[in-house]
Amino acid sequence: MYEVFINEHLIILTNQITKEEDNKLFLLESVNIEEVIRQLQDGEIKSAHLYHKNEKELLPLLKKKLPLVVAAGGLVINPKEKLLFIFRNGKWDLPKGKLDKGESLEEAAVREVEEETGVNGLSLEKFLAKTYHLFRRNGTYKLKETYWYLMHTSYDGKLTPQCDEGIELVEWKKPGQIKEALKNSYQNIKVVINRYQDPVLQT
Repeated sequence: MYEVFINEHLIILTNQITKEEDNKLFLLESVNIEEVIRQLQDGEIKSAHLYHKNEKELLPLLKKKLPLVVAAGGLVINPKEKLLFIFRNGKWDLPKGKLDKGESLEEAAVREVEEETGVNGLSLEKFLAKTYHLFRRNGTYKLKETYWYLMHTSYDGKLTPQCDEGIELVEWKKPGQIKEALKNSYQNIKVVINRYQDPVLQT
């Protein structure tokens, strides 16, 4: 099973058929993705299940239907246990961006954090999560596959938002502030934060 977000709406790729009142089942092989999105945005359904019997084919089938954009980003923590956030498009987000040609995922994640926030001295610790969301660009829906990494830094200098990328603010946030920020954030960011906070993974 995979979760794919379109704004606050949820699309689930699954190889199991379930009967839930708030969900609608579509056959992944023949589905019209734009029609699914329309039904979600119009409030006709609360979530959509895209079904295929072979779990290994779920993502490949979706990637055949939508242009794929691969990105990488970082969940950055400092010695005061604060997390680094950016504010863009009216929501709190984490720094991330597309890979440059010939760049590894890890290299892209570090570069994007540096460019979007001005923070440096980053130490990449481990892979955290992979998230999926749909976005529309030039009238076409695309699938963004983002690889997230946990990073540490002792940087305590000036935070510099990358204005040409629409970033208005960069802030370190402590636990209480993080909870508040997530009330005005994206579902995939909540997935990443939850993965970081999962005690099972704190090893």
